Amino acid sequence: MSPVKTSDPTNFYQDQNPAPGTAIEPTELEIAQGFANGKNPDPLPKLFQPLKIRGYTAKNRIWVSPMCMYSAKDGFSTNFHMSHYSQFAMRGAGLVMVEATGVLPEGRISPNCLGLWKDEHIDGLRNIVSHMHEYGTVVGIQLGHGGRKGSTIPLQLYGTRDSLRSTLEEGAWPDKVYGPSAIAYDESHYTPKEMTLEQIKIVQQAFVDAAVRADKAGFDVVELHSAHGYLLFEFLSPLSNKRTDEYGGSFENRTRMLIEVARGVRKVLPENKPLFVRISSTDWVEGGWEIEDTIRLAKILVNEGVDLFDCSSAGNDPRQKIPLAPGYQVQFATKVKNKVPGMLSGAVGLITNGKIASEVIESDKADAIFVAREFLRNPSF
Repeated sequence: MSPVKTSDPTNFYQDQNPAPGTAIEPTELEIAQGFANGKNPDPLPKLFQPLKIRGYTAKNRIWVSPMCMYSAKDGFSTNFHMSHYSQFAMRGAGLVMVEATGVLPEGRISPNCLGLWKDEHIDGLRNIVSHMHEYGTVVGIQLGHGGRKGSTIPLQLYGTRDSLRSTLEEGAWPDKVYGPSAIAYDESHYTPKEMTLEQIKIVQQAFVDAAVRADKAGFDVVELHSAHGYLLFEFLSPLSNKRTDEYGGSFENRTRMLIEVARGVRKVLPENKPLFVRISSTDWVEGGWEIEDTIRLAKILVNEGVDLFDCSSAGNDPRQKIPLAPGYQVQFATKVKNKVPGMLSGAVGLITNGKIASEVIESDKADAIFVAREFLRNPSF
């Protein structure tokens, strides 16, 4: 994707060719002034090489991870979202993934989260996507359902009360918190109601309908949020899924929910638009979901038309023991990349500088880097 050419002579930044974030040769003057040490290496570092997925090409492998901003009203995007996401496009990120967006009102994590459960949400998101496209950035959206971790307070209120439960007065839905089983994440969250088979089908259709709206809004990529203890992952993990029907018990049954959602979304997305899945590669809890399960699932989903596994971890059980360190989750992206032919992988997790990012890509440990909080600290990362 290249920058959209405009007829407005004041649109200098949008009219740059190539777009921000595209590797170019430094000029002799830039070298003389100390802005560059010399010509670019040949070949370019892989981090700055483009990556084509289906009909879209990201100009580099440095991508913005989806991060909840808790700044929406009734699911609608605001001026904040236009400013927030555009800053990353302006500074050259190859792909920007818009935050977890609820496929149903009760599918949001908090009352302040984005939504795409009705057509009225489309126009605001379309404006944001259109503006980001002016900078040659591929734009994705993460579709999700909060499940048993829904109806909570936004992050900015953490620490101000004993519980994370949001209230009816704050726009919450305590009677509509659902999960695969009636097991609360912890005492700070609502105890969910076990979903009926009818409710499972409603949620699956909501993902499909939201994907259609995402396409209409102009998004290039759709990502299914199956990580961090939210609904789709809750079905995967034996720690949160104690069902005894066709959606619980065996690996085949626990993965059925996500597989059916992915299949339905793939059918309604244009063939040229990529489909990603964000996955918690492990629960980091004994007896929970493991990396071997992730690899097994990826081998199924690649045949369902999923193009990339965005490999995160944890978030489903407070007993988790996470060995935090720079790049601690890269190992999962590497295993998926090496063991699942045809599936691309994205690495995420404490990738805090260019040296780490470059080493991951140069060593073929992943196909792309998703950077989260470092982009918040420094949008020019």
